[in-house]
Amino acid sequence: MTMTWPRGEERPVRRVLSQDLIVDTALSLLSEEGLDAVSMRRVAQALGTGAASLYAHVSNKDELRELMLDRLLGRVPLPEPEPDRWQEQIREIARKQLEVLTAYPGIARVAMETTGPTGPNALLLAEGVIAVLLGGGLSRIEAALSYELLSQWVAAFAMEAGATHTIEIRDEIERKGAQIRHYMRSRKASFPNLLGLDSLLESTSLIERYEFGLNVFLTGLPEHHQEPKGADAGSPPVTRTSPRSGGPATDSATTHCGDNGEGGQV
Repeated sequence: MTMTWPRGEERPVRRVLSQDLIVDTALSLLSEEGLDAVSMRRVAQALGTGAASLYAHVSNKDELRELMLDRLLGRVPLPEPEPDRWQEQIREIARKQLEVLTAYPGIARVAMETTGPTGPNALLLAEGVIAVLLGGGLSRIEAALSYELLSQWVAAFAMEAGATHTIEIRDEIERKGAQIRHYMRSRKASFPNLLGLDSLLESTSLIERYEFGLNVFLTGLPEHHQEPKGADAGSPPVTRTSPRSGGPATDSATTHCGDNGEGGQV
């Protein structure tokens, strides 16, 4: 008869570190506790390892933040350009982008602090938006400037929306708002237009404000459309298939890994 001896407590199996695993863990921390909670040390603790072991895969906290942003931007679907409905396609992309940036507290701040696209998903997003704009008849320089303006506005809107996600912050905003209203009411002659606007703004939802901005942006683009000049005039027409259909490039200015092996930023 073979006796089975009780075993001591088994050690948990340590997962093999990779950039994907590190980013996954960082996104979990971001979702649960916000951007300020994400550090190399906290991520290492969550993975049951030391912070030094992370540096073989991620250079520092700044790169980790860019990697998180890049991963999330990979979740923004990019359509095939349809010239007849290019404005609606831009709306769809911008709505999804706002959804992604507001779902993770603080990530919009990273988008605002990051200069230009730095990873594969960011580059693919820029490529996809510009392709839709070109399909709508904009020149190459107009499409580039429009993409830059749109991406900055979406990130700024998401950052402002995220700044009011706690009760404490909302209470502080209301307190300051009450002080400002009291000040203006005591000087009515100086503020005939501002008085009463706060109640009107409060009656509009976040989405209504966002849609208003999108409409102003999109309806204004055709009015600013000009015939291309100089080098732009001689540029060949740009066509593309969905940039993510064939998978992203493996190299970028900052090496990132995102959803389905991609990476990117606005």
